[in-house]
Amino acid sequence: MGNSGDNLITVIAKNIDVLAMPLVSLVYPLYASIRAIETKSRDDDRQWLTYWVLYSLITLFELTFWKVLEWLPIWSYAKLAAICWLVLPYFNGAAYVYEHFIRPFYRNPSVKIWYVPRKKDVFSKPDDVLSAAEKYIEENGPEAFERMIARADRESRSRRSSYTIFDHDYGY
Repeated sequence: MGNSGDNLITVIAKNIDVLAMPLVSLVYPLYASIRAIETKSRDDDRQWLTYWVLYSLITLFELTFWKVLEWLPIWSYAKLAAICWLVLPYFNGAAYVYEHFIRPFYRNPSVKIWYVPRKKDVFSKPDDVLSAAEKYIEENGPEAFERMIARADRESRSRRSSYTIFDHDYGY
């Protein structure tokens, strides 16, 4: 019995990362996230939202570089230590990462990631139709604008009336 007990302890010690990882990285954070949803505090919401974002990034990193990571025998233990630091309330690591890295970058971005250059005067204002109408009135007067609207209205009605309308008993 002593020999098999020693073997069980050895197996558990050698595989602690495999046994602890689901509990530390998924089970406890899921429970804590549900508790955070039920409270009115924003601090715990920030902690767990940040944790899930970071956990997703770690998982993407692992999926991308798994061939390299399988050569590093310490990776699973390093990941377990990092996840513990992010999860455990004593450290509040996810909130720390948010406050010291994500939030300053978000508040004062030094690089605009989503920068899309725009051409000048092509839909540069949200009220382009209104601006164009005002410019037309300035150049041609309000009477010309009213005539243009009336002509557009007539053309629209004539297009609608040119469709063939069938009655319900299909008599052509």
